[in-house]
This record gives sequence, C-alpha cells and structure tokens, in this order.
Amino acid sequence: MRIDLHTHSRASDGTDTPAELVRNASAAGLDVVALTDHDSTRGHAEAVAALPAGLTLVTGAELSCRLDGTGVHMLAYLFDPEEPEFLRERKLVRDDRVPRARSMVVKLQELGVPITWDQVARIAGDASLGRPHIATALVELGVVDTVSDAFTADWLADGGRAYAEKHELDPFTAIRLVKQAGGVTVLAHPRAVKRGRVVPESALADLAAAGLDGVEVDHMDHDEPTRAALRDLAGDLGLLTTGSSDYHGSRKFVELGACTTDPEVYGEITRRATGAFPVPGAGGHSA
Repeated sequence: MRIDLHTHSRASDGTDTPAELVRNASAAGLDVVALTDHDSTRGHAEAVAALPAGLTLVTGAELSCRLDGTGVHMLAYLFDPEEPEFLRERKLVRDDRVPRARSMVVKLQELGVPITWDQVARIAGDASLGRPHIATALVELGVVDTVSDAFTADWLADGGRAYAEKHELDPFTAIRLVKQAGGVTVLAHPRAVKRGRVVPESALADLAAAGLDGVEVDHMDHDEPTRAALRDLAGDLGLLTTGSSDYHGSRKFVELGACTTDPEVYGEITRRATGAFPVPGAGGHSA
C-alpha cells in the first residue's frame, strides 16, 4: 500500500489542477494521496469529483505558522472545513498573501530584478498566491535556475533580502484549532535546513505536549542522518512519523510517491480523525 500525505495543486502553489493531481497520483501507483494546499481547502471538491477508482483521498491543508521567528508548516488532516473559528483563521492567512507578495515584488525591484506584479499574477492565476509563484518568476527572468534556488538568504528565504512577513498562525493555536475541528496534525519537514531556521528539539517537545500527532520524517529536504535523528526523537516523544513527496507538479523536481507513509501510521491517523473521513475513489470524471 503506497501512501503520500503531502501534495499541492493549483489551488495553492502546485501546477496540477486538483483533478489532474488525483489522476496523476493513481497513475503513479498510489493507493492513498492527501491534498494539502496552503491554508486552503478550495481544491477538495474538484479532487473528489475526479477521484479514480482504487485511489483514496485524504482531505487536508498545510497551515502557515510562525514560532519565535521561525516559519513552521503544519499539515492538518481530515478536519471539518466549516468549523467557524478555524475557517476564519485560514481566511485571515489567505487574505494576507496578496499584500505580502506585492511587498516582496517591490523589494525585488529595489534589488534590481525586473520583476512585475503582472508577471507574478499571471503565474499564480486564481491560486492562493505564495512565494513559489514569485520564485517561478525569478526562474523565468533567469535570476535563478530553479524554484528551490530562490529560497535562499539572497532572495525569498525567511529573513532573506526580499522576504516579507504575513499573517501566520501560532503553531500551538493551529493544533488547538485543528483538534477542535476534529482533525490530526503533523509537523511538516521540520529539519529542512535549506529553507532557513529549523524547529529546535525543545519546541518539538512542547508541540508534542500540546497535542501534536506526528512529524514528517521522510521528505526530500531531509537527508538520511536527519531522518534517523527525527525518527528517534519522534519515538521518544510518542509522535507518529510520516513520509510524503511534498509534490508541486512541475514547479519542483519531485515525483508523487517519492516518500511514503507506513500503512499502520495512516490507519492511526484515520482512527484519530473525527472531522472528516478519507474518500474512496469511485471512478471520477474528467475535468
């Protein structure tokens, strides 16, 4: 059983439509895929409608959080998307994305980059706008070779020359809101050093004490020693360990199912969730 619990569609910063994503997941031989767009559940309905037979969809979102100046991403699974307080907080985060992106474009222009707002808006389309769209513009302009190369101190990384802050959740608040909505929380790529500062062990212990369910261990941004250390730490803290691709379509060089989650861990996630349930594919339709 092959399970990938972290993917993105064009509802945020991926390049596949939600329908394309589930079809591609099926073609990649996955049995379960989670759609976890940034702070958004907008792609869920389309994904469900197109879900192929033999593939199960886990609905979710990747929440933008900040802890002591460090960016933290929290994967939330199988929550009630209409729970009022959680819905309100996700909207606040999404609404701040456009002014934040405009500020970053201005900073890049001040650094001599010939980027324009129209270019970034064209790349984002109707998606929930994020740094990867700006990074894609930098690739188009030949400023960097890849999207990942834009996430450095020279450009868009936390604290980088063109970085701008946005409204983000406190991760302890995020855990409370997801639990309140019947969902399950997993800390995403907590040791992705190339993205900037990482979550210290003491903070991970505090998050576990606050109700965090798990930690994403097997991820493209974690080397093998990092994965081993995280797995040991998760064991000490009683946390579930997951593996995921963090797929963004053609925006990043990673394939669906590049890293996967143990079926027993997936089963425990579904047992803990009360806000929503995995959706089995019934054949779907083209979109």
